[in-house]
Amino acid sequence: MSGSGTVRRTAEAGSEGTEIVDSAPVTVAVVTSRTEADLIVGLLRAHGVPAAVSADDAGGQEPQLQADGVRVLVAAADEPVARQLLALAGGPAGSDEG
Repeated sequence: MSGSGTVRRTAEAGSEGTEIVDSAPVTVAVVTSRTEADLIVGLLRAHGVPAAVSADDAGGQEPQLQADGVRVLVAAADEPVARQLLALAGGPAGSDEG
C-alpha cells in the first residue's frame, strides 16, 4: 500500500464497514493476534475513530502467519486521537514498527 490519496478498507464480513479516507493509513499498533487487533479496532471505532486490521494471515485462516504481527491502521489525521485512546486504555500505543 504505497503512495498517497484515498484509501478504503472494508472490515471483516459481519462487522460494520470501515473507510480510512484522507491519506495513506498509519499504523498505530502492532499486536500478536488478529483477535487483539479486532479488540483495539472496536475500541477506536467506539470512540469515533475509523480503524482497520491489516494482517498477512490468509484472512485469519493461517494464524501462524501472524508472527510478524497484526497491524491496526487509522487515517493519518486520526493518529493523535487513536494513540491517545490507546494510551488511556493501557494498550500498545507506541508498540508499532511503522
